[in-house]
Amino acid sequence: MGLISEVLLLPFAPVRGSAWAVRQVLQEAERIYYDPATVRAELGRLEEQLEAGEITEEEFDRLEDELLDRLEIASRRSTGTGDGTTR
Repeated sequence: MGLISEVLLLPFAPVRGSAWAVRQVLQEAERIYYDPATVRAELGRLEEQLEAGEITEEEFDRLEDELLDRLEIASRRSTGTGDGTTR
């Protein structure tokens, strides 16, 4: 049955291959987005913008909260399943 289904699904191989490629790109983008080093670098740039007067204190607080949320999610991902449990 496996061979027959593979032959019947052969016309969809480009679609399945494209879906795999999209999943890989999304996984890499998420890895970079939640990478603690990336988030810390963005926090540093944000502080520099505040000190240079490029952003207001309110903007800084809002953006800092978003970055700290990302950092928290990253730490949960690295220590467990992301839902507060470990495997």
